[in-house]
Amino acid sequence: MRTLMIISLALLSLVAQATVYKWVDKDGKVHYSDEPNPQAQAVEFTDKTQNQISLETPKPLPDPITVEQVGYALKILSPQHEETIRDNAGDFQVQVEVEPELASGHFLQLYIDGISSSDAQRSNLFQLKDIDRGEHTLQLKAVQQNGKVLASSSPITIFLHQAGLMQPAFPAPGKGPKPSN
Repeated sequence: MRTLMIISLALLSLVAQATVYKWVDKDGKVHYSDEPNPQAQAVEFTDKTQNQISLETPKPLPDPITVEQVGYALKILSPQHEETIRDNAGDFQVQVEVEPELASGHFLQLYIDGISSSDAQRSNLFQLKDIDRGEHTLQLKAVQQNGKVLASSSPITIFLHQAGLMQPAFPAPGKGPKPSN
């Protein structure tokens, strides 16, 4: 069995070393084939073919553009720290102050409880909708387009109150049901 396998591999290697033929057609194109052609000449390879690819050395990268670091002072003006907001829909506005004015490519991002509340924007007014009742922490950040944080405000805490449906309605004095005797 082993001998048969060795003989088969030897014959296979002879078949793999077929003669290569080269010819030029009437348009001047050079053709290569393993099948003879009337105008073909057999090509003899003396050395093993080695592909040598010359790679261009990479050009040095240009110096990175230095973005002038701007020291922003960020402050949440409204609502104030520990302010109670009463809105059944959970909608309210957040007004902020930025000093100096935002540079090109810089944006403001408002975070509620550590989660971004909306897309980054350049406006100093954020409109928040459908915020759940309870205690929340607000923080403002100045960011670049790539999301890099440039500055952050001090976090503030607010309390959002919403009227509950489970609370009983208290009748006005003298207007409630009369006690039965």
